[in-house]
Amino acid sequence: MQSRNSSLKLRKAFTLIELAVVAALIAVMAAMIIPEMKGTFDDALLRSTGRDLINSFSLASSRAVSFNQLCRVHLDKQNSRFVLERESRSGASGGFVPLTDVPGAEGRLDPRISIKIRQSGDDYSDSQEDNSTGQEASADAVAFYPDGTADAVDIQLLDRSGYEMTLFMNPVTSRVHVTGPERK
Repeated sequence: MQSRNSSLKLRKAFTLIELAVVAALIAVMAAMIIPEMKGTFDDALLRSTGRDLINSFSLASSRAVSFNQLCRVHLDKQNSRFVLERESRSGASGGFVPLTDVPGAEGRLDPRISIKIRQSGDDYSDSQEDNSTGQEASADAVAFYPDGTADAVDIQLLDRSGYEMTLFMNPVTSRVHVTGPERK
């Protein structure tokens, strides 16, 4: 009976081979899961940036209609931010001032997401310099008018993994239609 108890006591521990097999299984699972998680993070980052822009567009549209005043969302690509602006009332034609009294009127854009604004209907290309069919919009802004309309633009969001999301602005209703994210 004593030999049986001593063999049970010895058998309660894991062997080195069993531990090595478990460690190898964990390494294989981690190697399969980590690349998928990176794509998920990039996808979430792209979707989050798209949501932030859509919210600012909605705010600008409702502000333009409510106050009967031209508003725009200015996308500052160099500083990775966006600002909701209203037309200046000081008589200067074309002047805009940032809205400071409205929550959500400004925000940060993730610098890992590149943004291109195009006039609606233009084609996107990989290189801006070689793009003969589509023109980059002259200003990095989307205007919203007091009658409920907006600029006819498409906003392309591209992450570093090559996934793209496009926001299509309906110029008549100033609503945004979203496609993507999809691999470019």
